[in-house]
Amino acid sequence: MKPTLLVLAAGMGTRYGGNKQLDEVGPSGETIIDYSIYDAIRAGFGKIVFVIRRDIEEQVKERFVDRLQGKIEVDYVFQEITNLPEGVKVAPDRSKPWGTSHAILVTKDKIKEPFGVINADDFYGMESFRILHDFLLNDKNPVNYCIVGYKLGNTLSDHGHVNRGVCKAGEDGFLQNIVETRQIEKTKTGAVAPGPDGTLMQFTGNEIVSMNLWGFKPTCFEFLGKEFRNFINNHGMDLKSELDIPTSVDKFVKSGEITIQILMSNERWFGVTYREDKPFVVESIKKMIRKGIYPARIY
Repeated sequence: MKPTLLVLAAGMGTRYGGNKQLDEVGPSGETIIDYSIYDAIRAGFGKIVFVIRRDIEEQVKERFVDRLQGKIEVDYVFQEITNLPEGVKVAPDRSKPWGTSHAILVTKDKIKEPFGVINADDFYGMESFRILHDFLLNDKNPVNYCIVGYKLGNTLSDHGHVNRGVCKAGEDGFLQNIVETRQIEKTKTGAVAPGPDGTLMQFTGNEIVSMNLWGFKPTCFEFLGKEFRNFINNHGMDLKSELDIPTSVDKFVKSGEITIQILMSNERWFGVTYREDKPFVVESIKKMIRKGIYPARIY
């Protein structure tokens, strides 16, 4: 069975200042998602599932579902803040989504096979999709998952801070822990970020980080479901608290219930965290088209 690719496209895009998931960056109107799907099809994925908001449903259907007919199976699901475990209490005026762990959970009725997870607004590169696909196709351990890791220095924006899951690997190449680190800013010698005690943490740029490029098996829905219920019981009345994937998997890695294999990619990430990032993304894609990596028109 071919693996599925889950595209997380329900984010608000507040730092970008618009609907960045559908912003056009290619010469023929392509979005970053278009290039990710193109790479996923070439790598051998068999289905695409989008997690979206209701207000972009028609745009997603027009841009992706209709265009991809005959190329790959496509489905989508809404990330609703009301999609919750029975009996929990939450803030009635909350509008912010519950985070990326919840985004995966809402797809449990759509995905029954090994699957990869990507952000809609991140460009990962062809090599990364091949690495992810091959793991999902060949690894048979139901509780061994993977993360495609990048060097921190290859994932920074020139226009502001970013959030990254900083990974610690054991000698066996498996994830030991992952710390969601916020407000990482590029410097001349690497990067810095505020630490828990208020002091600046220094980074060389060679640290392994997560770009939310994960490989999961269907068993993950049980683990994430338990963790999300605990999260809601403790933070359901908060207006902004989120449960992200790194926080969820870190808990179960430490308990020994799952393992996460780190698969390094040499690709350079780029994305549109900020609107000022867009010209660099557009130019980077033009260069890859000139090199023959992508056609001038995908569809």
